[in-house]
Amino acid sequence: MGRLFLINLEGNFYSCKHCNTHFALSHDIISKSFHCRHGKAYLVEKVVNVTLGEKEERMMITGMHTVVDIFCVFCGSIIGWKYEAAHEKTQEYKEGKFIIERCKVLGPDGSLYLPPAPEADVAADVAADDAADDE
Repeated sequence: MGRLFLINLEGNFYSCKHCNTHFALSHDIISKSFHCRHGKAYLVEKVVNVTLGEKEERMMITGMHTVVDIFCVFCGSIIGWKYEAAHEKTQEYKEGKFIIERCKVLGPDGSLYLPPAPEADVAADVAADDAADDE
């Protein structure tokens, strides 16, 4: 394997939560109102220090898209995906753009977004049921 060259970003950037590799600048975020199965996601104009997975057709809330997963070039963690093609005219603005899953990256201030844990809700329900059984 050859030598790995990483691009270090300056300013406010998002980075890998596992190895701190830089991915995207804050001002390259197009929208923070996207969602993925793990919670919040950001639509981003450009990213650095990623490798691309295989193209696949994926059904999403907004319809069918051709996407490739994106991985941290340093540690290999999946951080989101790239929209290669949209099958609906209204979704074509996403083509060539990237989604970064917020729970998989550190924010500009080093913060980690943790999505709500569904297990906690289940545990609370079980505890409440157990308490009711004891009465």
